[in-house]
Amino acid sequence: MAMYVSLIQFTDQGIRNVKDTVKRGDAAIGEAEKMGIKIIEEFWAMGAYDVVVLFDAPDDETMTAFSAKIGSLGNVRTQTMRVFRRDEMEGILAKIK
Repeated sequence: MAMYVSLIQFTDQGIRNVKDTVKRGDAAIGEAEKMGIKIIEEFWAMGAYDVVVLFDAPDDETMTAFSAKIGSLGNVRTQTMRVFRRDEMEGILAKIK
């Protein structure tokens, strides 16, 4: 499975309903599982982003569909990045000639 990191910011709607953020996180875990995605960890943060989430997903398309579905609810905006584990990066570097 591929790993992804999402940097999440609350929308105006999301911050108005901030008391529900943990419940929304639980709901996201359930939705992710239905799509074959595993949420590894959720972190609530201070600074430019309100939440950081680590995922394992089968592919970019599935992760994109999940992000679009969550974003369409109107509580958050996401920036999602594909990230590589150490062994994956070693394999990538081995291809450099």
